Amino acid sequence: QVQLVESGGGLVQPGGSLTLSCAASGNIYRIHNMGWYRQASGKERELVVYQTTRGLTNYSRPVEGRFTISRDNAHNTVNLQMNSLKPEDTAVYYCQATITPTTEALAYDYWGQGTQVTVSS
Repeated sequence: QVQLVESGGGLVQPGGSLTLSCAASGNIYRIHNMGWYRQASGKERELVVYQTTRGLTNYSRPVEGRFTISRDNAHNTVNLQMNSLKPEDTAVYYCQATITPTTEALAYDYWGQGTQVTVSS
């Protein structure tokens, strides 16, 4: 069983900062990509950023320059530092990881439960 658990969401004023954390646990053989997605009310889920095991990173244009992803491969964690937050960043943020479990030969996509980020004055 593989699990992703997020933490760090909340309410923040425009221009403020927030850090999200995600920890992967369970029967993990290897973690490939890790990243963050978000889904605003009434909209489809969209990519925020992902990072490969080798550190290659892809940010979506709305967050580039404001958000920073960081991975700790030794502890199977990924963080998202969000600065200069805007009301349009309000969404449920999901951690995502592509993982090969110890019991499988293939890799699968796993998702966290989501954490609400609200940017409002």
